[in-house]
Amino acid sequence: MKKTTANDQPIIRVEGLVKRFGTFTAVDNISFSVRRGEIFAFLGPNGAGKTTTINMLTTLLVPTAGTVRINGYDPVSQKHLVRKSFGIVFQDPSLDEELTAQENMEFHGVLYGVPKETRKKRIEELLTIVDLWDRKNDLVKTFSGGMRRRLEIARGLLHHPQLFFLDEPTLGLDPQTRNTIWTYIKRLNRKEGVTVFFTTHYMEEAERMAQRIAVIDHGHIIALGTSEALEKQTKTSNLEDAFLKLTGKHIREEEATGMERMRMIHRNRMMK
Repeated sequence: MKKTTANDQPIIRVEGLVKRFGTFTAVDNISFSVRRGEIFAFLGPNGAGKTTTINMLTTLLVPTAGTVRINGYDPVSQKHLVRKSFGIVFQDPSLDEELTAQENMEFHGVLYGVPKETRKKRIEELLTIVDLWDRKNDLVKTFSGGMRRRLEIARGLLHHPQLFFLDEPTLGLDPQTRNTIWTYIKRLNRKEGVTVFFTTHYMEEAERMAQRIAVIDHGHIIALGTSEALEKQTKTSNLEDAFLKLTGKHIREEEATGMERMRMIHRNRMMK
């Protein structure tokens, strides 16, 4: 019999996870696991519980009930070890616009205790991968939205995390930039062997990029599997129809935030 090793264990294991805010239940008794090296997606509309779940997995929120293990550690009692295990790109921008790309990377590396020589080599390697090495000395405020996202992705991987969280990583970006971002993420997944957990409400993004998809709505995981398995389960021919069959409605992309709508309007005007 083969002996079970740490690498055989899921890098994320969630059992009976609940998060309540007063009388409102944002996440309602969900359970799932994510394999090491997997690209795994949470697909659901705005307000489904995606970001709340990520915030619990990444130590930003304390669960109301349930258990979570990230790389074998408890996000409540072992926060430091959990934080060393993952990188993250938040839904909202988190770069310092008054610093250069390299300075943003350096600051992150110092915070995570990456040794100076390792940090220097790693910054060059990652900025080269995301095609920003030639812009390393430019202030972030001069960057486009897509360039900033690429920098956030490089920064999140600087400390060699085993797990990478991406919360709506291409929200508000045009389709061409979204495809570019995902080209880099998939390349990093292969090159670094890092597990990718991302949330999205873009149907096509989940279908093309994720090896497995958890469909979440109103705080519940209502289905989990490959895109093909979800289509087979619902007797449909594509993920969009499968989602409609599972939830009874189209994904609510029209419920984008006011900020996202403003960004899209601004971009459209700039392109005219």
